[in-house]
Amino acid sequence: MSKKTIGIIVGSLRKESFNRSIANYVASVIPTEYEVKFVDIKDVDMFNQDLEDNPPASWTRLREDVKSVDAYLFFTPEYNRSVPAVLKNVLDVASRPYGQNVWAKKPAGIVSVSMGGISAFGANHHLRQSLTFLDVYTLQQPEAYIGNVMELLDEKGALVNENTKNFLKSYVDAFVAWVEKF
Repeated sequence: MSKKTIGIIVGSLRKESFNRSIANYVASVIPTEYEVKFVDIKDVDMFNQDLEDNPPASWTRLREDVKSVDAYLFFTPEYNRSVPAVLKNVLDVASRPYGQNVWAKKPAGIVSVSMGGISAFGANHHLRQSLTFLDVYTLQQPEAYIGNVMELLDEKGALVNENTKNFLKSYVDAFVAWVEKF
């Protein structure tokens, strides 16, 4: 039996992204029975229906990357109480053309990360709304909101807060159990 692959999608393009720091930690505690694949979204052309007859190479690559994984873990910051445009764009690109949504019928989890105290709550729930429409089976409990992230990382961006490490490990355990239901 081959390993299931968990695709990690980080909705921040920033070089020293807090979301990437948390995603790196989470990837390190995913059981070895799973393969982890970071899905690169930094160069995905903006969705434009007019390009669908001759899609950009970045669209084709993204659709294949999304199709190749068995489950998704999304890490999102919050921009203006919603998800970053780059993350919404990859949802749109990989859900097209109509009738060929490669996100559908797979489990997912969401971790929202922010510098503030409300922990990107708005982005987390906007992402859930989009994933529901895309027929993605999103883990409902536990929810993962990581706020005040700058207090949890060292100067190199490594997670050092033991309570957060323990919480994220328990989140991964719940996520893996969720994935196994599919």
